[in-house]
Amino acid sequence: MQINAHDPARFADLPDYPFAENWLTIDLGEGFAGRMHYLDEGPSDAPPVLLLHGEPSWSYLYRKMIPLLVDAGFRCLAPDLIGFGKSDKPDDQAFYTYARHVDWLNQFRNTVVPQVAGLFCQDWGGLLGLRMVGQEPDRFAFVVASNTFLPTGGGKASPGFLAWREFARSSPDFRIGGIMDRGCQTPFSEAEIAAYDAPFPDEPSKAGARAFPQLVPVEDNRPGVADNITAWEGLAAFDKPFLTLFGEDDPVLGMAGPQLARRVKGAEGQPHSMLSKCGHFSQEDRPAELAQGVIDMAKKAGFLA
Repeated sequence: MQINAHDPARFADLPDYPFAENWLTIDLGEGFAGRMHYLDEGPSDAPPVLLLHGEPSWSYLYRKMIPLLVDAGFRCLAPDLIGFGKSDKPDDQAFYTYARHVDWLNQFRNTVVPQVAGLFCQDWGGLLGLRMVGQEPDRFAFVVASNTFLPTGGGKASPGFLAWREFARSSPDFRIGGIMDRGCQTPFSEAEIAAYDAPFPDEPSKAGARAFPQLVPVEDNRPGVADNITAWEGLAAFDKPFLTLFGEDDPVLGMAGPQLARRVKGAEGQPHSMLSKCGHFSQEDRPAELAQGVIDMAKKAGFLA
């Protein structure tokens, strides 16, 4: 197996992405190590909020939200998951597992932001982040979740997800920028499409992006089901502010918002919303509303003045 590093030339002059690079070496397992790239914007002593991306995006997805959150008084931490963005990319799909992604992200969390933090998560950012909340709820001040869930088998997947999983597995035309563009209601510029293509110059670099949909534990026999069932005990009892802001135009996860809100104690009485003209990648379509949700929950939690 090869661990592929990013090509800096492909990330030159990205539109609306003026952020400084930060790096952390991660123990990937089996004797391998890789570098994780992350954004760390805002004062180091400001209240931290984790911004977790999903499939097949990277921290570029948060370029519209970060300035709003920094202006509100946050320290924003947005890692590129291993296999995505500027982070290193193992080229073997089988090397990527749900448990390893959780471990890699926990290494980042424990090293870079071990203190209590807020969380905004979308897509696989929620499959990872919500599990972390369930496992260690005292480390989180509030949660805002968008177009995500914490699945526990049962075989109840939307037709949209099943089609996407098969496409990611078998399509010879797996162009990430176009996938991102089609997942939004806001049209992309050619430069933005290129920015989402930048991490994935060839097929080996797409191993993580192809693997992620196969790892979602929607069937009972999938790895991760037992861990998520256990995590739901802590997540359901999470009594700090928990807000769902979902895009109503998301065919994969749009209808999961009300289901998620009904199951978490801290979601009771919160101003949950299904956002109009908003696709799967809500950070592109409705960044101001999402940022305001983070601000509101942080203030309600007493985490932000």
